[in-house]
Amino acid sequence: MKLKNKLRLALTFLFAVIVLLGSLGTWYLKKLSNEAQKILKDNYISLEYVRNMRNVIDENAWKNEDVLLFESNLVKQEKNMTEIGEPEATQQLRSHFNAFRQTRDSSRIQLFTKQLTKISDVNMQAIVRKNAQVKKTADEVYSYMVLIATICSLVAFSFIINFPRTISEPIQQLTEGLHEITRKNYESRLGVERTDEFGEMAQAFNKMAEKLDEYEHSSLARILFEKRRTETIINQMNDAIVGLDENNNILFINSLASEILGLDIHRIIGRYAPDIAMKNDLLRTLLNDEPSPKPLKIFANERESYFTKETFEVKNEEQRIGRVVILKNITPFHDLDQAKTNFIATVSHELKTPISSIKMSLKLLQDERVGALNEEQKNLLTHIRDDSQRLLTITGELLDLSQVETGNIQLNLIAVAPHELVEMSINAVGFVAEQKQITLQINLPAALPAVQADLDKTAWVLMNFLSNAIRHSPEKSVIKIAAKADEGQKQVEFSVKDEGKGIESKYRQRIFDRYFQVPTNGQSKTGTGLGLAISKEFIDAQQGHIGVESELGSGSRFWFRLPFA
Repeated sequence: MKLKNKLRLALTFLFAVIVLLGSLGTWYLKKLSNEAQKILKDNYISLEYVRNMRNVIDENAWKNEDVLLFESNLVKQEKNMTEIGEPEATQQLRSHFNAFRQTRDSSRIQLFTKQLTKISDVNMQAIVRKNAQVKKTADEVYSYMVLIATICSLVAFSFIINFPRTISEPIQQLTEGLHEITRKNYESRLGVERTDEFGEMAQAFNKMAEKLDEYEHSSLARILFEKRRTETIINQMNDAIVGLDENNNILFINSLASEILGLDIHRIIGRYAPDIAMKNDLLRTLLNDEPSPKPLKIFANERESYFTKETFEVKNEEQRIGRVVILKNITPFHDLDQAKTNFIATVSHELKTPISSIKMSLKLLQDERVGALNEEQKNLLTHIRDDSQRLLTITGELLDLSQVETGNIQLNLIAVAPHELVEMSINAVGFVAEQKQITLQINLPAALPAVQADLDKTAWVLMNFLSNAIRHSPEKSVIKIAAKADEGQKQVEFSVKDEGKGIESKYRQRIFDRYFQVPTNGQSKTGTGLGLAISKEFIDAQQGHIGVESELGSGSRFWFRLPFA
């Protein structure tokens, strides 16, 4: 039988015993209570009525109040006749009392006394008889309870003697077996021959010991070999690597990491990493779980080098058992990126002049004073003008991006009125909005405080928001431009809300990344994917915040906040 079934059976037995004893006790107590109540109601009260009538007779005054008292008790007695012979005696008492009330013959008082004595004797005999019945019932209760308690005690005593041994013996054997395993005696086996859970546990233990024995004899040498090989590979890698256990103790560190951190490998292995980091700023940065937004600049290999930090959790199934921190040397890529940035800045700057010249020539060609153009020529010039404007926009964005990447954002911070900023942006995109019959709805409180901002760059951000909103809004829709002050944060929030199709949640986190554009289901993409990235850099440089709120099918709301002036 399974152990849980034995426990269930034992607990069921104890529960049944408790229920049985409680039920019997309750039933017999109720029975005794009813019999005692019956004696009180049927007999004792009648004796009380008899005693009151005897007192009236003993006083022998027979005043009106005495007659009424006797009459009252006699009426009550007539309503409480419960024993054999009691009704006849009570009836005789009533007859004699009625006759006495008419004649006041004192000879009838003896007849009263005789009938009262008969009533008293009948009730006293009934009390004795019922008391004997109650005692008999009490004796039965006592006998039954003693019998049941004796049986239950014997069964419980047997359970107390035998059941703990049923559990303790296999547990003791298992404990001894575990002690042997901790001493690496993997040949230890349990000999519990049972069919319950302890038998299954013994089989599992024996199988575990067998596997450990097999593993000990066949894999130890290979594990040591793999450990040495792994250490060799880690030391030969071009990345700095630090390994930590679940308690942040240093497990291993390769030679490159030791050199960069300026630490002696033999002195720090096994030590608590945060204690070492108290005197080592770079190690403190590596132990920080927060991702670094920019590469780490470290002096290594006799020059300024750039590294990115990557942290990998080491888990055993779901349990975290450590982590590995890797510093990847990205100096060559950083140099290439710097060269790319310089190239883009140079090319963009050089392109702006010829593109502007092209636009000026186009403007002259479109002037009818130079000469009339046919429709086909006008269309060609319109396309050339649009492409020139697009190239000019791209070069402008690339120039802004080069400023952002080099960290050379030139800011002219002044106190700017929110109304001026919004008006400047709307004037720039008003014509495009009219072409799509889009209504620009403005919500600006009258007393908005000025903000500390670069007017041109901030207006460019708001124009970029409006251009994107117009591009992605259906015709004849409404775009809401709003500004509101947050007195608690001392900031003004500017927002642009469109009625476009919105942005899926999986794309919202990347909307401000460089070159990222939301997929458009086969439609041709417009722009470079740099506008929002540059907007974020401009707002961050002004100590502001930028964000987006959007749900698919509900449009998008782009916003940025700038501090009070």
